[in-house]
Amino acid sequence: MKTMLTIAAATFALAASGAACAQADLLKANGCMNCHDIATKKVGPAFKDVAAKFKGKADAEKMPVAQLKDGKGHPAVKASEADISTMVKFVLAQ
Repeated sequence: MKTMLTIAAATFALAASGAACAQADLLKANGCMNCHDIATKKVGPAFKDVAAKFKGKADAEKMPVAQLKDGKGHPAVKASEADISTMVKFVLAQ
């Protein structure tokens, strides 16, 4: 039984890390990592700082998606709204 639980936990961890890797690749492909980093400020704020700014807000996902899509307060991102939403979810999870 312990072996099955360990295998299930390992499988879940691999799947989660694969999803996070795909999201990070999406950020790189859209040029986000040129100005941002996960933990340190570059040209733009660190993703951890962005997540802290939006923590606990009701429109925490909607507002950044709109800003990135429309180019208000941030250069417009030329990605689909679904991809932008995926990237925002990754950033807010930091």
